[in-house]
Amino acid sequence: MTQSSRSVTLVLGGARSGKSRYAETICRQNGRALIYVATAEAHDDEMKARIAKHRADRAADGWRTIEEPKDLAAVLKGEAAPGRVLLVDCLTLWLTNHLLADADVDAEIERLCVAVSASSADLVLVANEVGFGIVPENKLARVFRDHAGRLNQRIAEIADRVTLVVAGLPVQVKES
Repeated sequence: MTQSSRSVTLVLGGARSGKSRYAETICRQNGRALIYVATAEAHDDEMKARIAKHRADRAADGWRTIEEPKDLAAVLKGEAAPGRVLLVDCLTLWLTNHLLADADVDAEIERLCVAVSASSADLVLVANEVGFGIVPENKLARVFRDHAGRLNQRIAEIADRVTLVVAGLPVQVKES
């Protein structure tokens, strides 16, 4: 990320691959104001505890956190200003939230892509790469996988940089 112009970075990886830790590290490298946009929703006690721990960890590390499970486009429009770095963690949970709400997922993806393209802040977007596994046996899982793959492709097209994190190791896939 440079001081003179904004950049968009997509960080992909599997569950527990180290993608969020890597994304946080690259955000801290330039000394700008750090904003963490968290998309998780707590539907059970384990997830509530996980979110509380992440919230406390980020506060201790100097992040300002915005919790927004669905309307990322509005957050990006309202918060993305020069001199800021927004880390969105994660697009996969955001997508899940829309699928479970029976939203028009394609329209939401389009709104998000427009907001990412128009952003004047540095953006680091985290997403799971779900296409390496088997074809799911149920319809909802297949629909999710298909939307996730298309979302990642759309964001990767916009992004200046795409990094795949495997076992904690970043592998550069795209560098503009």
